[in-house]
Amino acid sequence: MTDDTFAAAQLALQVAERLLDPDAVTEHLSPWSAPTLSGLAGTALLHARLATVDDRFANAAIKHWDRAAACARRTSVAGSGTFSVPGSIAASLILGSGYLPDLGRHVERCAAAARWLSAHALAIADQHRDRVRSGLPTASWATYDAISGLAGTGRVLMAAIEQGHQHAQPGLDAALDTLTSIIGTRIGDRPGWWLPAEAHPAATAVHPSGAAATGTAHGIAGPLALLAVAHTSGYSVSGQKQAIRDAADWLLRWHEPDTDTWPPHVSGYELDHGTADGVPGRRDAWCYGTPGIAAALILAARAAGNGEYRAVAEHTMRTLAARDSTNWDVEGPALCHGDAGVLQAASMCSDLAGKAAASVMSAVDPRHRYLFCRAEHGAVHEDPGLLTGAAGIALALADHAGLPGAGSPGCWDSVLLLS
Repeated sequence: MTDDTFAAAQLALQVAERLLDPDAVTEHLSPWSAPTLSGLAGTALLHARLATVDDRFANAAIKHWDRAAACARRTSVAGSGTFSVPGSIAASLILGSGYLPDLGRHVERCAAAARWLSAHALAIADQHRDRVRSGLPTASWATYDAISGLAGTGRVLMAAIEQGHQHAQPGLDAALDTLTSIIGTRIGDRPGWWLPAEAHPAATAVHPSGAAATGTAHGIAGPLALLAVAHTSGYSVSGQKQAIRDAADWLLRWHEPDTDTWPPHVSGYELDHGTADGVPGRRDAWCYGTPGIAAALILAARAAGNGEYRAVAEHTMRTLAARDSTNWDVEGPALCHGDAGVLQAASMCSDLAGKAAASVMSAVDPRHRYLFCRAEHGAVHEDPGLLTGAAGIALALADHAGLPGAGSPGCWDSVLLLS
């Protein structure tokens, strides 16, 4: 272990220790976020990942799952996908239990989680078919994306099947079939995941002509990653391999060689005219930018046997590594739109991983409860969660440091569609 990776390991453990007490974690969380990956489901996943390092973390994971379930029973808020209630708890249990020393103790809980998640995927697929029958061929974010849609849900279901929960197969098949269909749909010159402007969230500024997103969190890179890793693992539906090629080719078409990045989305006007403007938008972050897209293209290269996908992906990673990290189009140290997301996606590029790890560790501030904080709209938040908070940062540091972890059919970063 080098000095840098030793420092990363120590920091990951320090963060996890500050997150041991579920009471302290929930103290400043809202009722709707407490049971999710933004809260206890996220901290439980961190503790599970570290279970073989120290028994305290194995015990903490179980306590955090129990508290998450109790919090979920007290809230009526529910949403779609693996970052909502109860999808977060299902994802955390399925991905995290494989790290624990005694998986057998958790088989029934994981089986129930997989059963719920499979039914959820089938319901989303049914809703999409109803949209198509109603003459609305476009697919909403809640249908396909990594956060609320079938890309993220399908990846966790695949992990469940590989744990032996075969009853999750119908949900995975529904996810693969729906995403394959979306990619194969054309709306004039626009792809099946293009959405009119009014269908995008209010916080997402898009052209009046609408947009087709590129990135992993809300764009086509997410479905591409799932379809590719599933195909490589032997899970395929009719048309899936062609959909992998179509999605990867589309991303190569909109890759901007001058900057070696992708636009966060391509407007309907740009789709119609064939050129994209160089708009900013976290182009260097996991959620919308190069790290997530490059990781998806590498998965696609394995599935489709296309070396060009890998070559472009690796070149973009090297270009990002060659730039000054203070000028990266990211925000803060977190996974979703910060340096930890770059770090987790950079396993194939050691220069980039080293630079991202250094940026993460430079953000440590002992004055904050979890050593890291999240700044948003001028306010500072003590965030324990996975996507935007300390648990996700510690998970990325633990992997970078090579801290030991039991073999798991679905690594924790499956929830980010990075494996």
